[in-house]
Amino acid sequence: MTETLNPVVKPVDQRALAEQLLAQAKEQGVDLVGPNGLLNQLTKNVLETALDAEMTEHLGYDRHDPSGRGSGNSRNGTRVKTVLTEIGPVQIEVPRDTAASFDPQIVRKRQRRLNR
Repeated sequence: MTETLNPVVKPVDQRALAEQLLAQAKEQGVDLVGPNGLLNQLTKNVLETALDAEMTEHLGYDRHDPSGRGSGNSRNGTRVKTVLTEIGPVQIEVPRDTAASFDPQIVRKRQRRLNR
């Protein structure tokens, strides 16, 4: 008999997480808003994480995974892009691939405003 166990995933307490981030930002002297503010940094990190996940899905293997060697397409650095958000401009790094076939969805090519 074979059983598949579901992974135990704890729900994220968003309020506690926000309090922790605010306390850490205050301790480090980081403003909430502004070019180097907490909201800007969070937006940048979330967008870049989503773009990296899209690249992994596009290529079919994780970063530094040996199975990607000789696959014909691989990661090829990033390019800097500024997107306008409700909290102001956010500079992100968009991953590239050697075949130039990566078409990101979260922040599309030539998209300058984050309107979702």
